[in-house]
Amino acid sequence: MTTIDTIAPTPVGTSRSAEWGRRADVAQRSFEHWFRAPEPQRWHNAYPAGDDTVFNYWWLAHLVDVRIDAWHRTGDETWLREAAAVADHIRARNGGSPFNDYFDDMLWYALALLRLHQAGGDPDHLARSVELWDHIVEGGWNTTHGESLAWRKQSLQYKNTPANGPLIILSARLHQVTGEERFLPYATRALAWLEEHLVEPDGFVQDGVNREGDGRIDLHWRFTYNQGLYVGALLALEAVTGERSLLERAERTALTALAELSEDGVFRVEGDDGDEGLFKGVAYRYFGVLVDRLAEVDGEASAATRKRLVSFVRNGTDVLWGNCVVDGHLLPANDWQQPPTGPLPYSSLLSAIKATELRARLEESRPADSRLAV
Repeated sequence: MTTIDTIAPTPVGTSRSAEWGRRADVAQRSFEHWFRAPEPQRWHNAYPAGDDTVFNYWWLAHLVDVRIDAWHRTGDETWLREAAAVADHIRARNGGSPFNDYFDDMLWYALALLRLHQAGGDPDHLARSVELWDHIVEGGWNTTHGESLAWRKQSLQYKNTPANGPLIILSARLHQVTGEERFLPYATRALAWLEEHLVEPDGFVQDGVNREGDGRIDLHWRFTYNQGLYVGALLALEAVTGERSLLERAERTALTALAELSEDGVFRVEGDDGDEGLFKGVAYRYFGVLVDRLAEVDGEASAATRKRLVSFVRNGTDVLWGNCVVDGHLLPANDWQQPPTGPLPYSSLLSAIKATELRARLEESRPADSRLAV
């Protein structure tokens, strides 16, 4: 592989918004370029292709998400059809069922289906999202270590941010979309549990508790993923309740995350496991929603937070595109500060697409999900 610094010469006079829109297109096309596989696999797990036996259910839910991002940016219905096709592929690859053993995986799928419904207006996508929510709450909600959601069906005693964060977001959004009251109490109770057990006084969010049945918190797992989930959860509830303190807590956590988990304006490497490749993408996703919300409020402190977050996104994506373009396509590892070396999981590219789509819409001054059909 030959790494190059630019994808093509930028025409003189090209605006920043046009340039980053162009890069977002390249990022989206890079997914097919590097990872496309014959049916029924459809995508290899890594480049170069190797072991494809693992079915990465939750990674594919994020592929649905980034295709929806492309539709919001371009208005091209091809992206929306692709998002729906990926959603159908997840179910087909999963033996025709939407359910698996991991509650957090299913929550990501449910969130993607809900966004699909909001984008395209298909009631079937909403029904499938609700079906997942019902299954998750029935099977995973319990009172062990406090009323909250377990991580997976075989570990009902283990409670963590990766399960409760997306449950809060999904529950608040389903309440908002359907008007049904039954969803909201799970959002508020899960948030109360999360803040009691895993959110530090400075806003830093720990990963989980009681993983090994000893009641201990996993203090050594310090992930961007959890910070992004908590910020997203706070903002989802703030959109429903209007409670200003939720926004203030989201600001606090975002700033703490930048201080604790980044260096030189870029998130540090969180490991070389495939799942870890998606972690920073979740943080970028919900930090971007925070940037949108802060643009709507008054106050010097909020304006300063917003400015810092925008600068962080710009710096990180500049570094990404300076180091991780290979033969005209984007191909990052988990470390954006270095040229990529393989094998490279497609989860890492999904994070890069999320960040690039965020950069593109920030340069366009366009809020997230601003092309909603319903």
